[in-house]
Amino acid sequence: MSAARQAIQVGTKNVRPVLSTNPTEARRRVLNLYKAWYRQIPYIVKDFDIPKSEDNCRAKLKELFMANKGVTDIRVIDMLVIKGQMELEESVKMWKQKGHIMTYFKPTIEPKPQDFLSKFFNSNE
Repeated sequence: MSAARQAIQVGTKNVRPVLSTNPTEARRRVLNLYKAWYRQIPYIVKDFDIPKSEDNCRAKLKELFMANKGVTDIRVIDMLVIKGQMELEESVKMWKQKGHIMTYFKPTIEPKPQDFLSKFFNSNE
């Protein structure tokens, strides 16, 4: 019986949290990141001179956050928050270019090209 217990103990591993220790703390981090992005949208629109309104950018921000709504693993949530903070810092410090910002507005669902030329043109994007 002790061999079975040792095998179970070896097979299960306690993982350390990345940032958050409970779902409430992870949720607070996500909301803080969302608010930080929301506050920076007017400056990003102005600084990058993108052809989108602030309302369009806020709608896209909500869409991007809602895409990860179903994630429940706290470690995954923390990693997504860290990546979001890095993206925000790169945008605020102008380390990105206008094209990087505009890739957020690329259509999320594209029909697959059927003919040769459409496939060729889509491969160069």
